[in-house]
Amino acid sequence: MKSLFIAVLSLTLFACSSMGNLIPPSPQQATSLEPTQTFQALQQLPTPAGSIAVSVYSFRDQTGQYKPQGNVSSFSTAVTQGANSILMQALHESDWFIPVEREGLQNILTERKIIRAAQAEQPNAIELPPLTTAKIILEGGIISYDTNVKTGGFGMEYFGIGASELYREDAISIYLRAVDVRTGQVLLSVATSKKVLSQEMHAGFFRYVSYKRLAEAEAGFSDNEPMSICVTQAIEKALSDLVIKGIDKGIWATKRS
Repeated sequence: MKSLFIAVLSLTLFACSSMGNLIPPSPQQATSLEPTQTFQALQQLPTPAGSIAVSVYSFRDQTGQYKPQGNVSSFSTAVTQGANSILMQALHESDWFIPVEREGLQNILTERKIIRAAQAEQPNAIELPPLTTAKIILEGGIISYDTNVKTGGFGMEYFGIGASELYREDAISIYLRAVDVRTGQVLLSVATSKKVLSQEMHAGFFRYVSYKRLAEAEAGFSDNEPMSICVTQAIEKALSDLVIKGIDKGIWATKRS
């Protein structure tokens, strides 16, 4: 009985140490996304001499990979399909760039036609201004998603009492290039990579305490980095590298104090 008490006590201590992960989640209100460390680095770049108008027609998942699931067909993609929106958000929050809408350009043109048709019946209507033109086009995408780049773990079991920890490391890669609208020349090209970490911890107790009496207890949790956050960090890092590389090559300048 003493060994049983020690085993249950050890399992209880393990559960208490991870209580924040073991308690079932409760409904919560929607919250704004917190700025990542890579975005904070982007905001801390030198002040530009002037913001650059840029357009993004497509920045998408080019891996073509689907989520791995055993014994079933899955059509859910492994990475987010909203990389274009993530890039536009980073551009909009940056002091270096003025993003102009191109992904939904047809919607803008349709709406402008509707406005012109309505103004045709108004003699003193103000003419629509021309659309803002971009000096730079940003191209690229998510070019690779490698699973199980590194896996491992450790565990121990003694007389039906055991604990284990497993981890897995995936990786995504982003390519981003800046193209001059006037010449079509690729001015800059950068590449970044982000590791996607997953961890699982488990402890259990399995022991016969007497004839036909079995005691069993389990505790554990898993922790997985959200794929969308990893893609966001990789894109923000690529954008930060693009700005720094452009400054070094003299393609754009910083504001002089």
